[in-house]
Amino acid sequence: MKGKFINDVKAIPFLLPFFLVYAVFTIFPILKGLEMSFYDWTIIRKMDFIALDHYKELIADKNFWKSLWNTTLFVLLSTPTMVILALILALMANRHSKFRTFYRSTFFLPSILSVSVISYIAIFMLQPYQGFVNTTLHLFGIDNEPFWLKDTNLAWFSIVAVTLWWTVGFNMVLFLAALQDIPEELYEAARIDGGKSSQLLRHITLPLLIPIGRVVLLLQILASYKVFAQILLITGGGPGTATRPLIQYIYEIGFRQNNLGYAAALSYALFVILLILSLIQLKGNMIQGGAQR
Repeated sequence: MKGKFINDVKAIPFLLPFFLVYAVFTIFPILKGLEMSFYDWTIIRKMDFIALDHYKELIADKNFWKSLWNTTLFVLLSTPTMVILALILALMANRHSKFRTFYRSTFFLPSILSVSVISYIAIFMLQPYQGFVNTTLHLFGIDNEPFWLKDTNLAWFSIVAVTLWWTVGFNMVLFLAALQDIPEELYEAARIDGGKSSQLLRHITLPLLIPIGRVVLLLQILASYKVFAQILLITGGGPGTATRPLIQYIYEIGFRQNNLGYAAALSYALFVILLILSLIQLKGNMIQGGAQR
């Protein structure tokens, strides 16, 4: 016990630099944001203390609830598709094939691009008259070309498709790492017993991917609820405010309407939502893990 305490004390000098940086750039902004939410606070200065008025305003704010629904809709559209597509791509990239390296690099390559790059690629491809997508549709005899970014349903489809193309590579790598951790002896034993490829996938691969699947699902839900930049750059939250996510609304309140106090309150509302979702999912994982044991 004493030796363990001494080792812990010895570790403090090595952890201290990181903790100081973390405290300055993470803990302090969190506490400062909480303070701001209780004040009328502009970009220039702190004004009057108003206690919980911002949170009361939030409850009655129709724009907040609309933006929250837009964000939730994006989560519902993107998260299941993202997880399933990442799994399929990981299975493809894990196959023993001469194209395996090509698959891995091709699937992951979009993830290294910046959001501005992928957004302007999307805008260029989805232009209504001379864009790549509509030009391709013309080649197949489809002349009634859609306005991808002006119709609400098509705008959501475009945003989700661009996000999938851009970010699916990261989740694919997580699944791929888990696939490579599955012992090959399990597959060999199953093949000796006459197991087919579909049975190996169903009874070995997929059950052993459940833990990483839970992690990917949680990370994707959190990431999707924080969607902002690609929507701002591709549709600007339009048409109208039909695709405006919550973080864009927070940005507009804080920096366009010069109301940082209310923006901070909105940010903490999003934080509470994400915290509740994370706790629910973690609790569900604990219950399911206990049941399996």
